[in-house]
Amino acid sequence: MTSTIDNGLLVADAYPAIDVAAARRAYELDRKHVFHSWSAQDLLDPMVISAAQGSWVWDGEGKKYLDFSSQLVNTNIGHQHPSVVAAIAAQAAKMCTIAPSYVNEARSEAARLITERTPGELDKVFFTNGGADANEHAVRMARLHTGRAKILSAYRSYHGGTQLAVNMTGDPRRWANDTASTGTVHFFPPYLYRTSFHSTTEEEESQRALEHLEQLIGFEGPATIAALVLESIPGSAGIYIPPAGYLQGVRELCTKYGIIFIADEVMTGFGRTGKWFAMEHFNVVPDLMTFAKGVNSGYVPLGGVAISPEITATFGKRVYPGGLTYSGHPLATAAAVATINAMETEDMVGHAAKLGADVIGPALAGFAERHQSVGEVRGTGVFWAIELVKDRKTREPLAPYGASSPEMNQLIAACKTRGLLPFANFNRIHVVPPCNISIDDINQGLAILDEVLDIADGFVQ
Repeated sequence: MTSTIDNGLLVADAYPAIDVAAARRAYELDRKHVFHSWSAQDLLDPMVISAAQGSWVWDGEGKKYLDFSSQLVNTNIGHQHPSVVAAIAAQAAKMCTIAPSYVNEARSEAARLITERTPGELDKVFFTNGGADANEHAVRMARLHTGRAKILSAYRSYHGGTQLAVNMTGDPRRWANDTASTGTVHFFPPYLYRTSFHSTTEEEESQRALEHLEQLIGFEGPATIAALVLESIPGSAGIYIPPAGYLQGVRELCTKYGIIFIADEVMTGFGRTGKWFAMEHFNVVPDLMTFAKGVNSGYVPLGGVAISPEITATFGKRVYPGGLTYSGHPLATAAAVATINAMETEDMVGHAAKLGADVIGPALAGFAERHQSVGEVRGTGVFWAIELVKDRKTREPLAPYGASSPEMNQLIAACKTRGLLPFANFNRIHVVPPCNISIDDINQGLAILDEVLDIADGFVQ
């Protein structure tokens, strides 16, 4: 990439003008005053991002990167979409904020647009500030509706960083926060590549996982269980697609035992999987469905719970004991309205589905054939994972569960050196670009990954 200096600013590819001095000052102030999440503070060397546009970002020195991570898998429409930026500005000029007890146009319209796309009759929305508190409120609703306390959730899952949400989480981020006091019980979900049930087929995996779940419900006592929380397709845990019949079976078990089925669509919602919501792939309707991230591409913090008529009726004349100062914030919901309309107008959901079927899926299948370091590839839409191994026969991961490794760190650095921002977790690299990424850009990113996997092949035993 070539750059030029213009009036003291470094210009990268003619867009944008990067103020290098300002970026360096931002870094210094960050290291002095900002406490980062999920990090050992003294070991950090964070990248400065000074500008973003579409599927690209620019660092503080003017280097351009293709954002194959959609940041935290939330910028579903890319960066700085003009219609959403304009909607936020227009709402700010009109009314920046108002308490949630008052009606505001942006919130009402956002609720309409969301419920038109949710499955079944999930026709009411409680707005939150993000995904974690959406899951917290969904569980609160379920507990009050059923009069029960326990919550079932899966291993290899992530539901948020707040107290209950992180205890529902089934990955190592829970461990340091696990107080054993939140009423959460974990079960094994289906995951054929690393099966807990000694299965050899998808059919066996689905059947045995459901048998395990029903046995767990029996041992815990069905009358003690308020809700089961499950990511429609687990995201940061590895993007493993539930086998045929599994989610339908979970729905049947929840109905049989009077358990509220909460679908966590925080990462999978709003086009990510090539459908508005991932549950559409399985023709399953949960009792509650949580969302955030893609609802407005993360431009202003927003999440929510879509609620069934039965649970809504519980609070018809009974006060729901919960709320947030910023529930349905006008700037956030105006951004949601503009995001959903832009996705509809530009057919981003259809584009994501086509990219998955015609571009990403075939490319990753080719990686699996050519690269001995690739144990498995899986996904749909613009939601894919490449599982990296040291040995295909033993399936030994390139990084241990719950940690990174020097090998994975080398691969991530190789991506960045080549101008690609990856999403990586443990021994996986995820392919999760914006839903509206161009075919040229996706092919450019895939070509970089192909090069990086050549390096990964050198780690194979």
